[in-house]
Amino acid sequence: MNRVLSAGLAALGLLCSIVSEAQVDERKQIAFDIIERNADQIATVGDVLYYHAELGMQELESTKFLQETLEAVGFKVEMGGAGFPTHLWAQWGSGKPLIVIVTEIDALPEGSQTPGSIERKPLVKGAPGHMEGHNTHGAVAVAAAYAVKRVMELYKLPGTVAISFGPAEEQLVSRPFLVRAGLFKDADAALIIHIGDNFSTGHGLQNYAAISAKFTFHGKTAHGAVNPWEGRDAVDAVELMDMGFDKLREHLRPSQRAHRTITIGGIQPNIIPDLGQIWWFVRDANAPWAKENFDKLVDIARGAALMTGTTMEMEVVASAWPQLGNRVLAEAIQKNIDVVGNPRWSAEEEKFAKDFQGALGLKAVGLNASPVKFGARPQSFASNDSGDVTWNLPTGNLNFPASVPGVNYHNWQAAVTPTSSIAHKGEVAGAKVLAASLLDLLTSPALVAKAKEQFREDTRDTPYFSFLPADAKPPLELNREMMERFRPEMRKHYLNRTPQFN
Repeated sequence: MNRVLSAGLAALGLLCSIVSEAQVDERKQIAFDIIERNADQIATVGDVLYYHAELGMQELESTKFLQETLEAVGFKVEMGGAGFPTHLWAQWGSGKPLIVIVTEIDALPEGSQTPGSIERKPLVKGAPGHMEGHNTHGAVAVAAAYAVKRVMELYKLPGTVAISFGPAEEQLVSRPFLVRAGLFKDADAALIIHIGDNFSTGHGLQNYAAISAKFTFHGKTAHGAVNPWEGRDAVDAVELMDMGFDKLREHLRPSQRAHRTITIGGIQPNIIPDLGQIWWFVRDANAPWAKENFDKLVDIARGAALMTGTTMEMEVVASAWPQLGNRVLAEAIQKNIDVVGNPRWSAEEEKFAKDFQGALGLKAVGLNASPVKFGARPQSFASNDSGDVTWNLPTGNLNFPASVPGVNYHNWQAAVTPTSSIAHKGEVAGAKVLAASLLDLLTSPALVAKAKEQFREDTRDTPYFSFLPADAKPPLELNREMMERFRPEMRKHYLNRTPQFN
């Protein structure tokens, strides 16, 4: 009798498991259907953001548009988190788990370009533009969050879904402040999204740690011919600091990266400059190593000031921990990538991609037809300030296929396609994978628990600490002058469209 009862209970458990999986699949299919029927609205979100093309800390029109869009579909929106006027936090639902989509919408200087034109043709000469396609992030995040909200309403699912649009990712500014302010302390997991030329996810260290700082030297002016001995040359201090770090490089780990630009270098040759400034980026494969190298750079700056009789001020402009991909979440994301698959590209889209690649002297391979296979990715030398989030809670990352392979970001050519049908199809596909991954986390306490255990294991030997000085404040004036100069002309190209999600 007991044997029969045990067999019956086992069969019932298996049946419940099958029913549960079927139900989750059904929920995902409903989310996919919602995203498909709103493809035009999703494209509108990305396209409107493209023409706003606002630099970091000045994402005023972009966040206003996103706030109106998200509030129209029922999300509660809060602006101004951690002292950032353009930080947008949108949230729907209640209770646990709280899952946060982490992304950004800022553009880059001098990236203005006429969409679809392979020839250089700025919309507004010298103006900013989306030459990394961050406009597509807004489309994917809004679409996935809306679809998941609708599914949660239909099935009365507990939990909360949120979006954090962090300002000034291109300058590595906001996420360390947002983490320090506690915006993610109640979240159970996060999902980072970014445009790519293919679907991919990864685990382990994804990129480099970085610290960005400006060193300003103050001296004493004098006539270069009449009384130079009375001067204290601040630009000499800049040059000595530069040379000092070059001598140090030999004694640093091969993994280190450091680069600089002289931002204040004097007025004219016969004036001993009383002001000099140099801006540095210091990077390494992990946060402790980057901090160690940076501390050595600070000592070199002090030495340069001592040698020249000047004084030195240091301002940490930005910082980022290396992005840490959670393997458990990566595996879940990959399953959804494999279900959704890459978009079906048309013959016209393939031809455009090949023509574009040919025009750049690249091999004309066209668009990617299948996702990147799962596995640990090589650690990138670049940095992203969302890394700080990943060391505070379990985080998965998703790259979605919305650009042409071989066309590198941070070049004007990357601004050619972010409003194309290639980008639009990639936004829809990316939204589906993101929505499915959100639903996995919202409906599987076991997945969340397993991701948290993976996080504890990954961070056990490297506890998080902030690179930010205690008195650091958001750089509110960053990029203000440039945006105020170009925005009036850029407004002439704005799209007068309002998405109507249904």
